[in-house]
Amino acid sequence: MTVQHAAELLSTARRGLALTGAGVSAESGIPTFRGEGGLWTQYNPIKVASIEYFMADPSAYWKVSKDRGRVALAAQPNPGHRALAALEAAGHLAAVVTQNTDGLHQDSGSRRVIEVHGSGRTVQCLDCGNREARSEVQSRLDVEMPPRCKVCGGSFLKPTVVLFGEAMPVAAVQEAFGLARQADVMLVVGSSLLVYPAAEIPLVALRSGAPMIVVNAEPTPFDKLAEVVIHGKSGEVLPEIVELIDG
Repeated sequence: MTVQHAAELLSTARRGLALTGAGVSAESGIPTFRGEGGLWTQYNPIKVASIEYFMADPSAYWKVSKDRGRVALAAQPNPGHRALAALEAAGHLAAVVTQNTDGLHQDSGSRRVIEVHGSGRTVQCLDCGNREARSEVQSRLDVEMPPRCKVCGGSFLKPTVVLFGEAMPVAAVQEAFGLARQADVMLVVGSSLLVYPAAEIPLVALRSGAPMIVVNAEPTPFDKLAEVVIHGKSGEVLPEIVELIDG
């Protein structure tokens, strides 16, 4: 049974690494970007989430982010998030590398979370560099579009997420790839594995000899490379794996 085999692999892991994508947080009510009903089926990602278009017209981003931010800020960790935190606490995962920017892994109790696409919990002034909580800015969007810095009043605020056309955070990427080279099990959860360089992380782990487990609602390009593939919801599959390990 695939879930049983995944539990066996993770039960002996001491340097396991998880890579998570939007599918994990979808079960907390945060819409995904790709696939049926995804954000990019409704909007052109380049026009609303690229650094080039943001610098030309930040209101295009903030108008979309106004509604999405409200949902993300209200979201709570689901059983999938909590199961990953439990695997880390039990010593089977060294870290969670996430493509998500919602902070739900930290809220669930995961201690070492590497955000390769930045954090949606803060915003930063493009002039003075001052940072504010995203929750504080959310309350201003009804009267100020796009929002400006409260400290210098000069420039627009930019989310501390990686927009299209921006470089990923170097330290986070280096840490993620370093952990992948050391991993004894690679667990991919809720990621389409279509976005690089994040999708390269499991390949590095594979080349280093780590077996790969894929838990995703839909097939991924890497399924044929994985030792275990489970097409299901992470909020159902991961707690079952933890229960088998604990049992």
